[in-house]
Amino acid sequence: MPATLPLLEVLRGAETYLADRGVENPRLNAEHLLAHALGLKRMELYLQFDRPLTEAERAPLRDLVKRRGAREPLQHVLGTVEFHGRTFTSDKRGLVPRPETEQLVEIALEITKGKTSAVILDIGTGSGVIALTLALEIPSAEVHAVDISPDALTLAAENAARHELAARIAFHQANLLPPGDTKFDLIVANLPYIPAGDIAALSPEVRHDPLTALDGGPDGLDLIRRLIETAPERLTPGGALLLEIGIGQADAVNTHLAARKFRDISVRSDYQQIPRFAVGFHG
Repeated sequence: MPATLPLLEVLRGAETYLADRGVENPRLNAEHLLAHALGLKRMELYLQFDRPLTEAERAPLRDLVKRRGAREPLQHVLGTVEFHGRTFTSDKRGLVPRPETEQLVEIALEITKGKTSAVILDIGTGSGVIALTLALEIPSAEVHAVDISPDALTLAAENAARHELAARIAFHQANLLPPGDTKFDLIVANLPYIPAGDIAALSPEVRHDPLTALDGGPDGLDLIRRLIETAPERLTPGGALLLEIGIGQADAVNTHLAARKFRDISVRSDYQQIPRFAVGFHG
């Protein structure tokens, strides 16, 4: 093997390796991995295609490419995920946040606009990106975050420390609603909504996520139904429940919200025009 290889040749080799293993967007993935290995921004690679890379520089990339070729999520390989313009730690302890969840945050910001002392609860917080983003965007808010998984809560706490929010987020280990009698102006939840029978057919990358963050029971709505049933007792008058839901679940979720006397119920679509976000107001 040559002592050095041009950066572009190394990049193309990584791209071919990933493509042969079924990785979507292999060139983009290879660029992210090579930039990470070299400590560069991805776009900086384009200015250095002729740069000779030594064996010592290429060795770390090989391990990263092998992990990605085994269909480990790119965010886990890199150790970070970009969400709403910020960087968060990402690993197997929590669900990799999807792009549509940024829209969930945007809707939450619309609902709380003008509330100078909003009390917000994020249920199923995972890596904490929803709760932490809302805390950063609404400095006056009181933010609580719940997860049943202690590993996920540890990851969320690390992300809180990363963004200097440790003193502003109250973390709770609980199954849905936290203990106590605190009332919330907004409860936001990206709960597991995939039907159990569909999980085996998910991409290998998605199946790296914790099963508890994916499995929504036979029809995907087990936890969503439970939350709709119990949330009213913890919402302030006029408080909102905001849910991210799965494909084909909008009608059922609407029915459940109406049965619990939520008002001004609406469903919004994501950027792929899939009904994805359900909102209902209490009282």
